[in-house]
Amino acid sequence: MAKEVYTREELLALLQDLQIDFAKYEHPAVLTVEAQAKYVGNLGGGISKNLFLKDKKNRYYVVSALAQTKVDLKVLSARLGLGKGGLRMAPEEALGEKLKVSLGCVTPFALINKTARDVALLLDQGFKSQEFCFFHPLSNETSISLNTTNLDKFLKSIGRDPSYIDLEANPSVGKDQPPDLAGLVPSGSAFVPDTPEKTSSCPGSNENQGVADKKSKAAAVKPSSAVKAGKDKAVPKARPSYANVEKFVEEILDKTSAIVLSELTEETVKKHGEQLGDVVSNSIKKHLSSELNNLSMIFKNNAYTEGFHAGSSHKVKHAC
Repeated sequence: MAKEVYTREELLALLQDLQIDFAKYEHPAVLTVEAQAKYVGNLGGGISKNLFLKDKKNRYYVVSALAQTKVDLKVLSARLGLGKGGLRMAPEEALGEKLKVSLGCVTPFALINKTARDVALLLDQGFKSQEFCFFHPLSNETSISLNTTNLDKFLKSIGRDPSYIDLEANPSVGKDQPPDLAGLVPSGSAFVPDTPEKTSSCPGSNENQGVADKKSKAAAVKPSSAVKAGKDKAVPKARPSYANVEKFVEEILDKTSAIVLSELTEETVKKHGEQLGDVVSNSIKKHLSSELNNLSMIFKNNAYTEGFHAGSSHKVKHAC
């Protein structure tokens, strides 16, 4: 396409110009399939989950599948001929640089942007069994539903030949059985989002985000992720755990309720009745629960991203 970057409105206008039938649903921003299902799950059809991946040669892939499809990255890596550890989650900053979308907005529609022209797209063949499927049109505050015929029409309009595969298959790969998906590996990538800094002891480690030599460590590591101790040692900063979002939200709500109850004086209780505390507490839980769940999910995704970078850096250093 002619444009460098598309907005949601421009994408939807293009779909209309292409006479592609779709239905649009507005909703609060969602970051997970489960959250999206609260708004469109009762409408039938399939909800898509979308993975943004990279390999060791900085080639990028969008894997778009039905929410219930199990995607094993080790198996998929082998089928692409990349080795069992060939695919990993792409760093979050690559979303903005490569796909030009934010967290939670990855879908096949992000491939319309010029910087994504060399990103490979793998589509779940399960989409074809659905009457229609839901995708975000560059924004996770909107979902659109359309069938695979119209999805294909869009992809072909941007020069893509749709490839639907069985993402749950696990065929043998060996000397006499070459990788069945090797033809879907992109030929190369002009965009390299990883920090191009090198270490003298590990010349090939610059493919991992945030890895740098000791002299440039201050520039490569975010201030929130580590503090200096002594000459070169970094001490991890203590972080809360976001593994259980519901428990985290419940704790916040309990604390909020306790604060409100402590603020209620004998005078206000006499004025409004002895049930005032319970009424206020229940009202807070009712009105804040959904909002705090979304906020906690954002924290969880941020924690995952930082953990991914930390893990990548650790592995490279260990290999040295």
